[in-house]
Amino acid sequence: MTPLRQLPRLLRIAAVLVRYRLDDLVEGAHLFRPLLFLRPLLPRPRTDIAAQSRGARLRLALIELGPIFVKFGQILSTRRDLLPADIADELSALQDRVPPFPGDVAQRAVEAALGAPIANLYTNFDTTPMASASIAQVHAARLPGSEEVAVKVLRPGIHERIRADIDLLRALGDLAQRWHPAADKIRPRDIVAEIESTLQNELDLQREAANASLLRRNFAAGDDMYVPKVYWSHTNENVLTLERVHGIPVDDLAALDAAGIDRIALAEKGVRLFYTQVFRDNFFHADAHPGNIWVDSTRKENPRIIALDFGIVGSLPDLDQYWLAENFMALFDRDYRRIAELHIAAGWIPATARVDELEAAVRTVCEPYFTRPLSEISLGEVVAKLFSVARRYQLTLQPQLILLQKTLLNIEGVGRLLHPRIDIWAVARPVLADILRKRYGVRHALKQIRKRMPEWIAVAPELPELIHATLKKAAAGELDSVARAADLAQSERLAREQRRHLITLIFAATALMIAALLYVFDTRGIRFAHQSVAAISAAALGALAFIAAWRKSR
Repeated sequence: MTPLRQLPRLLRIAAVLVRYRLDDLVEGAHLFRPLLFLRPLLPRPRTDIAAQSRGARLRLALIELGPIFVKFGQILSTRRDLLPADIADELSALQDRVPPFPGDVAQRAVEAALGAPIANLYTNFDTTPMASASIAQVHAARLPGSEEVAVKVLRPGIHERIRADIDLLRALGDLAQRWHPAADKIRPRDIVAEIESTLQNELDLQREAANASLLRRNFAAGDDMYVPKVYWSHTNENVLTLERVHGIPVDDLAALDAAGIDRIALAEKGVRLFYTQVFRDNFFHADAHPGNIWVDSTRKENPRIIALDFGIVGSLPDLDQYWLAENFMALFDRDYRRIAELHIAAGWIPATARVDELEAAVRTVCEPYFTRPLSEISLGEVVAKLFSVARRYQLTLQPQLILLQKTLLNIEGVGRLLHPRIDIWAVARPVLADILRKRYGVRHALKQIRKRMPEWIAVAPELPELIHATLKKAAAGELDSVARAADLAQSERLAREQRRHLITLIFAATALMIAALLYVFDTRGIRFAHQSVAAISAAALGALAFIAAWRKSR
């Protein structure tokens, strides 16, 4: 859909903002400022709207504008350190108190989705919703086996509303891609695609059930976080049935204090759980606003978090996960040169950037923060500032990191709500260091080598033919990497690197072939975990050679 066709939608957004008298917001946005001239043409606000506080008017406007705007308000509600208290209080109602749709409509939707009368599916189904959010609402019910459950049902027409908002975002993304001077670095179309993918995933309740199931399995061995059980017999794309849980919303401070919950321990546990999900499991709950986080009221000294709503989860490619973890550790250590080197090594910034200049820019941004007590420093804010500085050095924005950054801000907001003086840095650093030690240590590397050895042995017989074909291409001057060299000096350098690369590949192939032969014929050698030690050693050498060859070829 072209940007011009989205003009009515833009005008409607502006009209809603002005109608709810959000004048400061409109005047602060260059896109909508000219539309203030339309104010005399708009109907005067109803008496009930004019009597509302600014926070209430903002909340009502976001609800009227649709699900994407409600999501934005939910994110804002977690940042009480950035928002006035009256606005944060009102926006927190967007987490689970959006106006509901009729219960009989929800009941008919469940029957249509599961293909049976409601009386056959549940012995009791409460038509009054327990909670109502921007995309779905939740009803209490009871299964024939007497288990208490919560039934989540999508809002009527939600697919069409989301599609309309996505069309608007896509049109704005096309405009930015065409006219923004740094479009190749910002990648607006990729950002819109990431948002679209996230929202489409959230509309598939069976996918949400699978997310809940995996998160429950990841934390089954501990008692720090509880994830409700999924009832798959009563779940599909449009209906989700989960075990009903009971707890205190994490932002109900009065109830937490009345229950004797240790809020400091709870805040620190929430931060540790976030880093564990991201860097241990590479699977994190990415919609962690207070409406989706409850607290087990029976656990006072060692509080347990109850997670809800698994429609938005995140994960990162392995390399991005590694680079991000190393960046966090360098930030904790104030190693600015390491941060600069990591941004270049990760490919986020062109290799032509000068490390010393980037280091100086990072130091300029970070040092003022470290003059404050660590408990007053927002890690999410520092990370956002670093990305802002890096853009001056042609940072290529990574859309997959946007969800993580949003979640980091959510977690910090919840942590500071529970414990305003929490030292995020002191809590996060040991958790991350321990995960890095386990995930990227020697023991883990050996485990991965052992895991992949059969695969390497299986492909080893094909390597001589591949190497022979590569050598023939090199001799004929057909390799693209040499042909694309800009000048003779560059060609010579690439040729030398290629020869070293081929020698390494030959060594790797030889080692893997030896490993294969030893694996097949060694029946009396020393054994380890049912495998020949000689074969393991040869395979390890081959693997290391392949890693070296791969790193040279990058």
